[in-house]
Amino acid sequence: MVKQMAFYVNISECVGCKACQVACKDKNNLPDGIRWRRVFEYEGGEWVNQNGKLIPNNLFSYFVSSACMHCQNPICLQVCPAEAISKRDDGIVLIDQSKCVGCRYCSWACPYGAPQFNEQAGVMTKCTFCSDLIDQGGHPACVDACPYRALEFGDLEDLRAKHGDFNNPAPLPDPSFTNPSIVYTANTKTESSNRATGEIKNIEEVSNELS
Repeated sequence: MVKQMAFYVNISECVGCKACQVACKDKNNLPDGIRWRRVFEYEGGEWVNQNGKLIPNNLFSYFVSSACMHCQNPICLQVCPAEAISKRDDGIVLIDQSKCVGCRYCSWACPYGAPQFNEQAGVMTKCTFCSDLIDQGGHPACVDACPYRALEFGDLEDLRAKHGDFNNPAPLPDPSFTNPSIVYTANTKTESSNRATGEIKNIEEVSNELS
């Protein structure tokens, strides 16, 4: 039996096409301004002037696909005063919108900025891991949409056994806060969150910033 559902992202294969982001938005009919899955464009390095010529120095660029991490220690669940957030037996964290009062405490507490407020409905929303599809034996929409197969899903321990346990690529925050259910494969230039020197280049697009 699956104990903790998790996502896997291969940064070395991700080209930033954002098909995962579009598929999530389409499948869940999300309104403007809400993106349950976001793709961060992260860059760093510098150009050094040597004898009048600009020479690249440690330039790098990569993409990090991120959604709700369905954390093993979901702080959103802990702070919700309406008890609208629950964690299923398979580890998927869900919001019961019939109980949600739209206070936004979960959004403020989440270091990944995963819960997002739907102004039209007056409630919080976030990635559901496509639990409706999972329950029918299907796959999350984002996983099926990736043309480079950079996304996978499954039991967290199985993914770690297959891909390792790296879970803190910059620009994501320190994973020790919530123990996110995520595994990443780094490329040769991927920085860890505790040694970040670059910056997010599409900050307006991913406006629900990471804390």
